[in-house]
Amino acid sequence: MRLTREVRQQLLDQNEGFEKRTSSSGKNFTEYRHYRITGGQLLIRASGKTSWADSRFDTGYVGATDDQTRRFLREYLAELNTDGL
Repeated sequence: MRLTREVRQQLLDQNEGFEKRTSSSGKNFTEYRHYRITGGQLLIRASGKTSWADSRFDTGYVGATDDQTRRFLREYLAELNTDGL
């Protein structure tokens, strides 16, 4: 399926309320991402820590760029409602 701007917007509208949590870790780094589709857009919250004692972070929910939205939709397309596309 080709993810044109119109198709991406239709997917976001059809999947209102969809949430996905991911995590990744490496040497001295752990990150958790929470994705949420709300109001026709993808929101991303990143939190985690590094090996430094005071290096915890939490970005809060931030609107995803077009590129981030396209990558997210492509990766999780099998889990999304694609009726009518």
